[in-house]
Amino acid sequence: MPNQALVRGGRHLPDGRPNLAPGQPLWQIVPTRDEHGRRVTDFMMLVPRLKEQPKIYIEMAMRHIQRVLARYDEVVFADLNLQFNLLWVSLKHRPGHPGMILEIAGRIRLMVPEAVLVAQNPCAR
Repeated sequence: MPNQALVRGGRHLPDGRPNLAPGQPLWQIVPTRDEHGRRVTDFMMLVPRLKEQPKIYIEMAMRHIQRVLARYDEVVFADLNLQFNLLWVSLKHRPGHPGMILEIAGRIRLMVPEAVLVAQNPCAR
């Protein structure tokens, strides 16, 4: 179960379930621009030892993360890599709201407390 696509831009089977097969490398599938040609910004969260947890816990964590991300129209891509316990999220820039990454990461931490923000691009272009 290496990668789990969580929201828009993800790989899903015809019945809507996430595709559990190994995916392409992120550099090949992560969008770099939104539908208007503007650059997207990305952040990454580490979820320590997630892959070592029981399957039911992993599924619960995924549902919590997906619920948080689904609340934001700015999310254009998200991928949970269980092999590395990493969540990658790409967002459209929202003028006048520079704290979007911290807001989303904070909401994820409320639902999945072990998740930690490890990288962000503070300068959306």
